[in-house]
Amino acid sequence: MKMLLCALFVLWPFCVWAQSKTVLPSELSLQVEVEKTDHTTLAREMVIVNIKGVYRRHITLEQLVQPDLEGFSWTQLGNDTWREERLNGEKVKTFSRRMALFPDQPGELTIGAFTHSLTLTDERDDWFEHDIASQPVVISVAPAPADQEWWFPVRSLKVSDQWSNAPDQLVPGEGVLRVVRIEALGVTPEMIPPMPTLHSPSAMIFPHPEKRFVELSPDGPLSYAFWRWTIRPSNDTSTIVEPLSFDYFDTANRIDRSVTISAQRVAYGSVVPDSEIRKTKPEDLMQASLPGWPLLILAAFVCVFGVIYTVAGRQIMGLRALHRFRLFDPLARQMRHAAQAGDLYRMRRTAAALLKRDGPSEPRKRILSQLDQSVFGKGEKPESLRDMARSFLTAS
Repeated sequence: MKMLLCALFVLWPFCVWAQSKTVLPSELSLQVEVEKTDHTTLAREMVIVNIKGVYRRHITLEQLVQPDLEGFSWTQLGNDTWREERLNGEKVKTFSRRMALFPDQPGELTIGAFTHSLTLTDERDDWFEHDIASQPVVISVAPAPADQEWWFPVRSLKVSDQWSNAPDQLVPGEGVLRVVRIEALGVTPEMIPPMPTLHSPSAMIFPHPEKRFVELSPDGPLSYAFWRWTIRPSNDTSTIVEPLSFDYFDTANRIDRSVTISAQRVAYGSVVPDSEIRKTKPEDLMQASLPGWPLLILAAFVCVFGVIYTVAGRQIMGLRALHRFRLFDPLARQMRHAAQAGDLYRMRRTAAALLKRDGPSEPRKRILSQLDQSVFGKGEKPESLRDMARSFLTAS
């Protein structure tokens, strides 16, 4: 018991001093650390900053006040982190915040002082306010290259080109969705280049609004962009979607790079490229000779006998072919009803179904193209949908 009383007597002044209203500089510290690099930062290039605090006092409440950060764009990389650690054998509390700064201009830029507003306790266990501040930090920023159409500095970049189905095996009248996915580390979404215009000599291209979002990681913001187009050939021949490209600056290797997405052939499945058509040589042709009349009579007799033998005792199913006539064709009836109702979308869908069933033809494909312009493009609605439906059904 005497030993316990002696220990309390010896430690009491230190306990009172640790929670007194007098705050020693060694008890609280806050500093800003800029991640070191072997190069001079360029304008709009990401700079990683860590705000670290070490505290040897009991903290009741706290709030980190951020400076204006004039000359910078910024984003915080996750939540603040509090830990209990040992520093030189002493148990302390540590605070950390990780941020990504983007210099807006070249020159000597100052990262202002961060202020940590703390609520501490004194020897009477009463609360009192106390602020500590970090020292300002100056960084040198070099100008970005002036010859870049769009300055795009990234730590890493991934690009993918995806199609909803095989672009060179489309069903007649069908379109295909193309999606280019951009994944960039070290930039915010608005720093990704704008969605380019897709070009093609003859294809119909319908761009969709692009989508952008960002995920936060310890290595910096990870931004995504999705560029989307619907593409459809405008005739029965194949077409080419021209390549697209953009430049970026690889900040990890300090080199300019370029991304190029190659050209893509878009065609209906029935179209065969000219290079795949085997050209028949004249010397490969042989003169054909018709069989004599006796053989023709024999062949006709065998054919008639075979037909009679085949259908004997069976029900004739030829009536099913009547749906090919316009009067009995359900698809033709659907098109006429859609035209009477003024329903462009249903009329276009029925026309594509007829084209798929009966095979493509130039007159019908021209009418389908007019419908596409009215439905998907900026074309005006035809004056008479009934006349258009009649022209489509009578076309061959």
